[in-house]
Amino acid sequence: MFNCILFDFDGTVFDTVEGITKSVRYALNKVGLDAELESLRCFAGPPLADKFMEVYGFDRAAAEQAVADYRERYRPIGINECRVFPGIRELLEKLHAVGKTVGIATSKPQEMAEELLRREGMLGLFPVICGSLPNGNDSAKWQVVERAMQLCGAEKESTILVGDTKYDVAGAHKVGIACVGVRYGYAAPGELEEAGADYIVADIPALEAFLLGLPAPLTQGSQESEE
Repeated sequence: MFNCILFDFDGTVFDTVEGITKSVRYALNKVGLDAELESLRCFAGPPLADKFMEVYGFDRAAAEQAVADYRERYRPIGINECRVFPGIRELLEKLHAVGKTVGIATSKPQEMAEELLRREGMLGLFPVICGSLPNGNDSAKWQVVERAMQLCGAEKESTILVGDTKYDVAGAHKVGIACVGVRYGYAAPGELEEAGADYIVADIPALEAFLLGLPAPLTQGSQESEE
């Protein structure tokens, strides 16, 4: 049973894809590029500079400039183009009620995650919030996960990360903890399986059953099982 539960933010707690994809397209337009919004869903979740380099072949300097251009739109506009996934608030309240330790571990700038949670009256549901830092240090996924675990006083064997992409799986595994992938997020078909997610759940009711130790179908590796 997992006693410390860390949540990714984009695609796991908040549906932020609209603001992110529109802001990525804004940054691309600045350098004469364009893309369909649907094709930019892959930018929701991972470090933005890395994604600009991976998808568009930008060098580090160009990628960092693209991130600056992205934030030019995201900060005043895109940050408001989001919503909490239905059922997440209720899930968090139930986890607190049974004594689970809950935190956020995200590649999103920490102050943005805190702002959105505060706006929704959910800041108190996450005693620990770790995200990327303004100076760029200790901002890789595994580093924010590790930092969150330290603040929670968590043991690896009893900690799990809830996330929606391969970056979450890789970050969790790098620090030696399990990851449950959620299909309602932004992963491409087969991405979570290929990344080696320890568990995969279809939706928030299935995630709730899993985290609370209730019987519910889920995928463990390639086998259907119940936890």
